[in-house]
Amino acid sequence: MEIPFLSIKTINEKHENSLYAAFKDFLNSGNYILGQSVKSFETNFAKYCEAKYCVGVANGLDALVMILNSFNFSKDTEIIVPANTYFATILAIKIAGLKPILIEPNLKDYLINVENIKKAINKNTSAVLAVNLYGRMCDFRKITEICQKNNLKLIVDAAQSHGAEFDNSKDCFGADAIAYSFYPTKNLGALSDAGAVVTNNEAIASNVQRNRNYGSEQKYQFDSLGTNSRLSELQAAFLDIKLKQLDLEIGRRREIAGRYLSEIINNRLILPPSDKTNQDAWHLFVVRTENRDSLKRFLLNKQIGFDIHYPIPPHKQKALAEFEELELPITETIHQTILSLPLNSTLKEEEVDYIITSLNSY
Repeated sequence: MEIPFLSIKTINEKHENSLYAAFKDFLNSGNYILGQSVKSFETNFAKYCEAKYCVGVANGLDALVMILNSFNFSKDTEIIVPANTYFATILAIKIAGLKPILIEPNLKDYLINVENIKKAINKNTSAVLAVNLYGRMCDFRKITEICQKNNLKLIVDAAQSHGAEFDNSKDCFGADAIAYSFYPTKNLGALSDAGAVVTNNEAIASNVQRNRNYGSEQKYQFDSLGTNSRLSELQAAFLDIKLKQLDLEIGRRREIAGRYLSEIINNRLILPPSDKTNQDAWHLFVVRTENRDSLKRFLLNKQIGFDIHYPIPPHKQKALAEFEELELPITETIHQTILSLPLNSTLKEEEVDYIITSLNSY
């Protein structure tokens, strides 16, 4: 049995007729930039996220950059961020002309360590950029308490947590603004790059809405130095279709994750926490093992797809050479030992059975 890690084509097949119809409507509309489809998706996604505003942009990186730029931070501003996040999170801080302060995550759930946030705060700190890595929400009660006590902004990279819940809500409690990516591999994926800023702050929403369109609210009138980062009208239509099925997608992921957590029994594998199985969006199911190369060979032999999110930590990337001397042993351990198993709604029960049986024999 051959099981791919992820087949985007297969995921989108169930939406095929609706996607074709949306494309035809798009062509017939004659309105291809910031039209009704973008407005519709923004309204629907804001409601889904239990927030007041959603502004569609070109991608998740732009969403983060425009959020950071909305605060007019001084150029010596430090932004606290988990060291084990995807490269783009830190790249956004650099693009905004700010200074990333990389801190260690928790080894148990791979999320930002609250105690390390406290230790990193100084007079130059202006914000915490928390990351809902792999689909699990951070502890926003504790993080919000720290931010409020120290007058810090709270920004969330939610590129992997569409549909996740914290305290029975899809809202990231206490966040000033939240960045989403709709890259095709996400739980809610477009058929191209796409992103959004979600917020309850009207000023931030207005700022992003203006700056995604060169800094213009009225045609040929420019009020700020913005950029070109508009959500595609076509991709917005596609996303609106898939949004209606997102809870079903996540529900199936939770079922599979629940089986993995209860049925994979192998002391060579460290499974993710099981305390929030029905709140996590389960974008990825990440296991940890001391000998990852051995596990990779085993899975290749069994024809079970896998991926590694991510093999090289940000502070060891050539582009971030300024951080290469940092001592971040937990982050390095995570990046050296994790591996992602197949997890999506297209997996058949017999494929899930095969994955579990195989891993138990590893």
